[in-house]
Amino acid sequence: MLRVGLTGGIATGKTTVASMLRERDVPVLDADPLGHALLEPGQAAHEEVVSAFGKDILDGCGNVSRAKLGALIFADAEKRTRLNQILHPRILQIVQKWFAALDDPNGPEFAIVEAALLVEAHYTSNLDKLIVCWCRPKQQMERLLQRGLSQQEAQQRIASQMPPDEKRKRADIVIDCSGSFEDTERQVNQAVEQLGSPTSGRNIP
Repeated sequence: MLRVGLTGGIATGKTTVASMLRERDVPVLDADPLGHALLEPGQAAHEEVVSAFGKDILDGCGNVSRAKLGALIFADAEKRTRLNQILHPRILQIVQKWFAALDDPNGPEFAIVEAALLVEAHYTSNLDKLIVCWCRPKQQMERLLQRGLSQQEAQQRIASQMPPDEKRKRADIVIDCSGSFEDTERQVNQAVEQLGSPTSGRNIP
């Protein structure tokens, strides 16, 4: 079974592509919410994050406020790195178990893990193929503003990730999400056809 990554910058169309893949019965694991679950009270990561960033990131119920934590980490690269050091190893362990559970002679020919920071977290060495979604920078900014972020917040989030052109250089398959919905669907169909008849997988450096 091919282990495939699906990534792309924030608001570049990754979630839309993942949804299209699921509609085509492709197993897709969204890894980003795993980090949210790890921050819940009772989880080891919760205590570690509170210890690292202080109780000011908690809401009135003792839960980690994603808004407060986000404001901290997107404004400070060192804090963002520290959070990733806490969460990424735990997330990647869950992803590896998910792939292993699907890897069966009667199972799918390929399965996909979707995550914004696959490349940044250096997980691509565990994958056979990488799909990268992208769109034009102006579209990316417009989509983030439509989500309710301020210009500064949007710029911080974009700057916190690897530039799209760098990710595209590492891709086996690139999906351009700057066009119509139908155009994106056509590219997704091509990707499924390509992955559904795999030859020899390769590791991504």
